[in-house]
Amino acid sequence: MSLPRIAVDAMGGDEGVRVMIEGAALARRQHDRFNFLLVGDEERIKLALNEHPNLRSASEILHAPDVVSGEEKPTQALRRAKTTSMGMAIEAVKRGDAGAAVSAGNTGALMAMAKLALRTMPGIDRPALSALLPSLGENDLVMLDLGANTECDARNLVQFAIMGAAYSRIVTGRDAPRVRLLNIGTEEIKGTENLRLASAQLKAAAKDLSISFDGFVEADKLCRGDVDVVVSDGFSGNIALKAVEGTARFVADLLRRAFSNSLRSKFGFLVSKPATELLKHHLDPNNHNGAVFLGLNGVVVKSHGSASAVGVANAVAVTARLLEENLIERIAADLSRLGEENLRKAGGNGA
Repeated sequence: MSLPRIAVDAMGGDEGVRVMIEGAALARRQHDRFNFLLVGDEERIKLALNEHPNLRSASEILHAPDVVSGEEKPTQALRRAKTTSMGMAIEAVKRGDAGAAVSAGNTGALMAMAKLALRTMPGIDRPALSALLPSLGENDLVMLDLGANTECDARNLVQFAIMGAAYSRIVTGRDAPRVRLLNIGTEEIKGTENLRLASAQLKAAAKDLSISFDGFVEADKLCRGDVDVVVSDGFSGNIALKAVEGTARFVADLLRRAFSNSLRSKFGFLVSKPATELLKHHLDPNNHNGAVFLGLNGVVVKSHGSASAVGVANAVAVTARLLEENLIERIAADLSRLGEENLRKAGGNGA
């Protein structure tokens, strides 16, 4: 049984058509139920498809005359949404011509276009950008918000927790994901008033929401494997994400340098190669590619601009899984269990 078509912005990302088409083709080889609407320059897409007959037979091309640049301001991009590959891919989701959209283009423009075209779900004030981070546990960590909302009140944080938990159930299979709020300490008196209000509300509603909530987590514990969902405002979340990514690159570079210092270290590298290859796989962002805009009336996934074909394929696989597991319906069901009255309480003085 085929899944709904996935609209791919074929022009987004650092390398554009080549990588996006190659990534979609790889995803198609791994999962033959995938079908695509490839949006962008028709001639360039047709040329790229010549090397991927498996994708060509499962795709339709939608010509888009324009492209959103990486430096373009969201307000500028919005004015050209109807003619750009990014805007037309999102519009296809709105019309029902595709079940979801994937783009590796300008994040701010993608968020602005998606929010304007698809609108937020009932009960959600703001969409949040969520991604999967590697952890020492059995499953990846769901983290949000990662930059869509620099300032958030308690109500926003509670909504993010609900959306993140729904996403985590799909990823981990846990009935009650372990949810925490990112804070500067684990004590109840730590953090901003909005964090404390959100914590109190989530503790009171944990049973209704089918989550395991025990307050706060600090940034140095993010990837220990003890938590399934970490919730933050977009400002703090983006800083934490960049710190994690930077540390991963630092460790990889440090190991590379250590193993190239001498003949003995090179021999040591050969002995430990299986372990270092596992580490490399775990830290490679392409293996965790695919950030999701949660809270919209449609599935929109952001692939990293520098992602390889493997990274794009992983973003497509994330998109397909969210469609298959009915993410939006799950979020709506969780929101209805909490109820609007409790959501209003969560806003407290910060609403």
